[in-house]
Amino acid sequence: MIVTDLPKGTTLYRAHTPRWADRPMGGAGAALKGGRFNREGVEALYLSLEVLTALREYQQTSPFLPPCTICSYMAALRDLVDLRQLDRGNWDELWGDWREDWRYWKFEQHIEPPTWVLSDLVRDVGYTGIIFPSQAHAGGTNVVVFIDRLANGNSIEVNDPNEKLPRNQSSWPR
Repeated sequence: MIVTDLPKGTTLYRAHTPRWADRPMGGAGAALKGGRFNREGVEALYLSLEVLTALREYQQTSPFLPPCTICSYMAALRDLVDLRQLDRGNWDELWGDWREDWRYWKFEQHIEPPTWVLSDLVRDVGYTGIIFPSQAHAGGTNVVVFIDRLANGNSIEVNDPNEKLPRNQSSWPR
């Protein structure tokens, strides 16, 4: 595996559904049914290095762009497994399966997705998350951060200087 860092001041993006926009730092939505790199019950925050990638990721399950709130974040993240580097270094061949459609395995085949096994390996070693190429936006890059690993020099802060994000579901501006 090749591990990398995102230096302090790195900007990341996410498009949130209205249901989760009042909790931009939470990973509870991903924990409900799981995600590409997190099994059910594991809170994970999926972010993108580019705003267009965040939009394409949000849109990937629908040809229409449903309402969303785009948030930017300032981050400093250490110890991220970097799947952009699969062609270099020593990687177990299991890592080649990261592009598998996790939804197909989970919801149609009722089998544990290979990417969940990979994320278990990453978490067991104590890494913060995974950087990986976007499947929804060619050339885009995503980062999944395991919420319980935000310590030891890791930080993510949502950029909301004017406090425009809703504080709860009833606080949406009218």
